[in-house]
Amino acid sequence: MKYLRSFGITKALSIVSCCVLFVVCSVCVMAQDKRTLVIGAASDIHSLDPAVSRDNSDWRQTYPAYDRLVRYEVVKGQGTTRVEPFAAGSWSVSGDGLTWTFYIRPGISFADGTSLDAEAVRFSLQRALDIGKGPAQNFNVIKSMRVVDPLILEIKLARPFGPFLQTLATNAASIINPAVMEHDPHNDPELDWLRSNTDGSGPFSLEEWVPGEHAVLRANKGYWDGTPWLDEVVVKFIPDPDERVAALENGRIHIAENLLMEQLSKLESNPDITVHRYPSQLVEYVYINTQRPHLSDPRVRRALSHAADYRGIIENVLHGNAVQMKGPIPQGMWGHNPDAYQYGYDPKKAADLLKDAGVEDIKLTLKYSERRSEWKEIAQALQTSFSHAGIHLKLKFVPNPVLREQLDQGDFDLCLGVWSPDFADPYMFMNFWFDSAYWGLPGNRSFYKNELVDEFLRQAAKSSSVAGRTKLYSRVQDIVISDAAYIFLHQIEAAVPMHKSVQGYVYNPMLESIYNLESIWKK
Repeated sequence: MKYLRSFGITKALSIVSCCVLFVVCSVCVMAQDKRTLVIGAASDIHSLDPAVSRDNSDWRQTYPAYDRLVRYEVVKGQGTTRVEPFAAGSWSVSGDGLTWTFYIRPGISFADGTSLDAEAVRFSLQRALDIGKGPAQNFNVIKSMRVVDPLILEIKLARPFGPFLQTLATNAASIINPAVMEHDPHNDPELDWLRSNTDGSGPFSLEEWVPGEHAVLRANKGYWDGTPWLDEVVVKFIPDPDERVAALENGRIHIAENLLMEQLSKLESNPDITVHRYPSQLVEYVYINTQRPHLSDPRVRRALSHAADYRGIIENVLHGNAVQMKGPIPQGMWGHNPDAYQYGYDPKKAADLLKDAGVEDIKLTLKYSERRSEWKEIAQALQTSFSHAGIHLKLKFVPNPVLREQLDQGDFDLCLGVWSPDFADPYMFMNFWFDSAYWGLPGNRSFYKNELVDEFLRQAAKSSSVAGRTKLYSRVQDIVISDAAYIFLHQIEAAVPMHKSVQGYVYNPMLESIYNLESIWKK
């Protein structure tokens, strides 16, 4: 009150109002600045080291901070899973698929001005292999590397591996400045410094990270592939989805990640918000244990595929945020066959197939875990639709760690499952799901075996010809869809809500929560 008496109530209130206005404006200033993009993220950063991190919440920051030998191609504004030249202007591969030679583009520099050359690529890949964390699995087929010339790198593989090129587009293959070793007096390749810093040649670099609050990326104005329109990207860590929605609606952020399905429906009615929807590469399906005597007949398994109410699950459980799968390779992945046979919900046809197989009064158990929040509802929906085909389905919840052990041992009739690829190649779906060498947890969780399928899949894995592999995978798809080793349920739809001012966004199914910041702009 002494303050108010000496300055007068009117003047004092004016000062207080200005202070409040300043605070409010300072909160919104980053979102209002035209060349700043603000993203509301659910999860904080764990590690920014490309050789250590396996988390998309980290890759959101690291992917635009580094270049890689190849990148995912964009066609007519649409992201694809095909790769094109990036830091490598071109490459060649030997006839046996074992020797790859990459020709690095001249004129690419790290932030300290040193050149990105063949040695930097060798250093980065070797560092990941030496550390031996999860990311190294993407290219542990590498046998040796040799710098032939400052801009030529030769990589020899231990065996032919068709998806090798695709693994070089992953975050794990980020090209790091070898000078980072100066931050480590003990010459330990797993640097603490890189956990919270970046040192690449990408269109952006990390300027600041305040754990639990935000991260700031600053544009590289001398970027060799074109200066980004954005000057700055701020990632705000907002764990509460309701707070992310509110921040998007009031303009404090431009993009909100990981919202609930009912929140997305609400946002779609907001004229200032656009909810972009795309098929992702995450799929849900049902494992059918083909080694169980009562499930060894393909006619029985086809009956199960016709007993699933795909549309009902998508509309009533997933609120429309999915598309039914058509074969094992999802939409957006090269090798997907849009003309493949697709099972439809047909209880009468299911019953007829069971009758033809001489099966009556069939009783099965479907196991599921807490791995996905909607699995209980999906299991109940399957129980209902199966009953209309005369199939008695018992539901059994099993904690996920226990269920994984049971899966590996083949201790189930049917089981709900989820899968997403580590790299952009149909190998992740075709070889892992159907090659008998991968029985159990590695991928073939239906314990399916077909010698012709094994032969075709192994030929495809050794080939470096996309056309040749596509043909082989197409033949395999026809066989395995007919054999019905799985019930192919749906491909989860990715939803990306953003302010209508954000332009140029390109969704890539292999880069969930990773943005093409180098080409995004605002109107």
